[in-house]
Amino acid sequence: MGTVTIGVSIAVPEPHGSELQQLRAGFGDASAHGIPTHVTLLPPTEVDEAALPAVEAHLAEVAASGRAFPMRLSGTGTFRPVSPVVFVRVVAGAEACTQLQQQVRDPAGPAARELQFPYHPHVTVAHGIDEAAMDRAFEELAGYEAEWPCTGFALYEQGADGVWRKLREFPFGGSVVPPQGGHVERGSVPLR
Repeated sequence: MGTVTIGVSIAVPEPHGSELQQLRAGFGDASAHGIPTHVTLLPPTEVDEAALPAVEAHLAEVAASGRAFPMRLSGTGTFRPVSPVVFVRVVAGAEACTQLQQQVRDPAGPAARELQFPYHPHVTVAHGIDEAAMDRAFEELAGYEAEWPCTGFALYEQGADGVWRKLREFPFGGSVVPPQGGHVERGSVPLR
């Protein structure tokens, strides 16, 4: 067995995921169709293929203790000049993403790794393209808005062709959102 490159992320659901992927491609980002639209929890990480079952078991534990939370994207940001990236900002759910990525990268776990930059949840919409196209992405998506309930995350593997493919989804154990007002309707399942 050899090594594989994995990543863990929260998928941006439809129709938003495809919409942002098409926009990214339209800005000239050649990698757009090989990368599902996402919020990263574990950046590309090389692991021994034999370690994948341990990674999956670890991710299942992290997800089992997780709870659904609201995600909202709004407007744009950039990491330039440090890194050639324009992104859509995560304005709700950022704290939950930060906690999740810390659990995923637990120093005692099979997906432990140091980050090159401080963690900042975001959705990349342009990476490594010319400055004029980066500026266009930043301006055209400045008013972008999307929201959804985040109910889990997924493990991906990068193929030899550079395309990221989903290996497995990890739904949160407490993904049922209680009714408004905190009471439980008759006939519904009680929440723990």
